[in-house]
Amino acid sequence: MNNLIGRVIWLNRWLRDFILLGARLLLAHAFIKSGLSKWNTWFDFNESKLTLFKYEFFCPDPPREGALQLCDSETLSYAQNSFGLWIAESMAYIAAITEVALPLLLIIGLLSRPAAAGLFGMTLFIQLAVYPDLNHFINPAAWWMLAALILVSFGPGRLSLDYLIKKSLIKKRFIKQKGTV
Repeated sequence: MNNLIGRVIWLNRWLRDFILLGARLLLAHAFIKSGLSKWNTWFDFNESKLTLFKYEFFCPDPPREGALQLCDSETLSYAQNSFGLWIAESMAYIAAITEVALPLLLIIGLLSRPAAAGLFGMTLFIQLAVYPDLNHFINPAAWWMLAALILVSFGPGRLSLDYLIKKSLIKKRFIKQKGTV
């Protein structure tokens, strides 16, 4: 009986690690695909994505009820050098960087909890400010949020650099406490 319980516990630990790896890869895939589409090549931002952010996300025609609208609601345009235009363009660049950097961290399992928390925050912003409707929440936002919260709550699992670094630090601390090299 003890042998059976031991096998179930062992299987559960490995299954959990593969589930957490799957959550990391699922969340990373959703965002990195979007992030890479914002770049032509390394450090060459796709300027057409500025139009997407300025007009599809923050100045849609027709306006989306409850969405953050940064342009003039009557003319659906931005005043030259306006604060709303600056915000929309800044958000485009920030999204382009974070939608690549945070998923890469998730893929390798480094700083996984902060990376997942960052993607949760992005998803929450998208849901509340850009597409504030139930249909967008049900698919895809709820799935992204769930995957991110699982990773924030449980960490990346043993199939990650976070785990290897933690294991190495614990081993060094143990050796230091014992007074051996």
